[in-house]
Amino acid sequence: MKKYAIIDIETNGGVKITEISIFIYDGASIVDEFTTLINPECNIPPRITSLTGIDNFMVKDSPKFYEVAKSIYEITKECIFVAHNVNFDYGIISKEFKSLGLDYRRKKLCTIRLSRKLLPNKQSYSLGKLCLSDGIELRDRHRARGDAEATVTLFSKLLNLNEKSEVNIFESFLNPKSREATLPPLLPKTVFDNLSEKHGVYYFWNEAKEIIYVGKANNIKQRVLSHFYDKKKKEISMCMATANITYKETGNELIALLLESSEIKHIYPKFNRAQRRSNESYGLFSYKDRKGITHLAWNALKLIKDPIVKFYSNSEARSFVEKLCKEHELCLKYCHLQTNVSSCFHYQLKECKGICRNEEDNTTYNKRVEKAIASVSFNTENFVILEDGLKENEISFVLVLNNIYKGFGYIKDAYDLTTQDYLNAVISKKDNRDIQRILQSYIKKNNDCITVINSDFNDKEEITTKSDILDLFSN
Repeated sequence: MKKYAIIDIETNGGVKITEISIFIYDGASIVDEFTTLINPECNIPPRITSLTGIDNFMVKDSPKFYEVAKSIYEITKECIFVAHNVNFDYGIISKEFKSLGLDYRRKKLCTIRLSRKLLPNKQSYSLGKLCLSDGIELRDRHRARGDAEATVTLFSKLLNLNEKSEVNIFESFLNPKSREATLPPLLPKTVFDNLSEKHGVYYFWNEAKEIIYVGKANNIKQRVLSHFYDKKKKEISMCMATANITYKETGNELIALLLESSEIKHIYPKFNRAQRRSNESYGLFSYKDRKGITHLAWNALKLIKDPIVKFYSNSEARSFVEKLCKEHELCLKYCHLQTNVSSCFHYQLKECKGICRNEEDNTTYNKRVEKAIASVSFNTENFVILEDGLKENEISFVLVLNNIYKGFGYIKDAYDLTTQDYLNAVISKKDNRDIQRILQSYIKKNNDCITVINSDFNDKEEITTKSDILDLFSN
């Protein structure tokens, strides 16, 4: 006869347990119980106390996890681990055991996923809402024992429904080849099964139909699955909220990177951290002084006609110039990193060759500045990057004109095409610092994919795309 360890935990809002309750259920009745507060050995935030009622004083004299680890291990031995959103509870308990150098492995069942199969068409599958809709008594909500006891009642109901069902849902979930126990509780298995295994961008959606995360992958399904196995706090929270996943195939990694960056800046998803900044404020430029020495400097973007590189902040611009100085042995004084000095600090470290002390001629120094500028600029102003398309007999292209990224597109034939042909097919996207970084990195590794195109337009203002024309009519 199977035995089930029906478990609920409370935490400090992170990955430290403050309370655990375990009911051992044999399919007919509760045969054992283990419930205790746990000293998390860290502070419990007020917002968690207001939710659970558990505060620092309550757990002060409670056992630490290592003191109850043996009891938890023994009582759940040879049991199936059951919880409402099992991946959360199981993941945190496993992590606690791992911190003690112990491996904790149990078969798992999730009452949210089981409920979605056996109690379909519910407005919500939260424990509180399910108990309310199905007449299950729930005492001491957000306390481990109260939630675990209600989960026992829910599980018993699901077990009875499973026995009456033509398909044994429980066995299919316990099948080692099934991913049911791995998937987020709100995500239908069919959604995951239908994910592409090609290059592209994927979108995590919550129950409110909001995009909460955007990512790129060379194999979309495989990358999505890696999120489900990740036990970082952010990943757990994101996966718990995920109710749907959509995707767009791109044909290759480069366009996946470019589209991901563009989508993050456009959608601003809750769980994306990198690349969320959208408005650049500063730009890098160069000029020659009366002595003929080339300076590198940065200023507000609106004051610069043709910036070499754009930045989101003054500190980012400064850090970038500092790195450029070090890599190319440039003078801090003439890169405006030090002012009102006769010689720069790098000269003392022998990282400046002495232009600030008249020990190096202007021509030699200026060549190094030009080399530094070239290292962060494209070798040619007008080019396309050709890559695999979405289907056979199709290629993709990334278009750069006048050193400005115009977007990407897909065409059947790349021979004898004019610049305007590319412009007619391009999906317009905004240029920015992150895009330039992606393109620079790609070009360094894949220079053979670049095709220089003729500048068959007379002036920048004459470059038009489909979206440019639509904008004219909408104004």
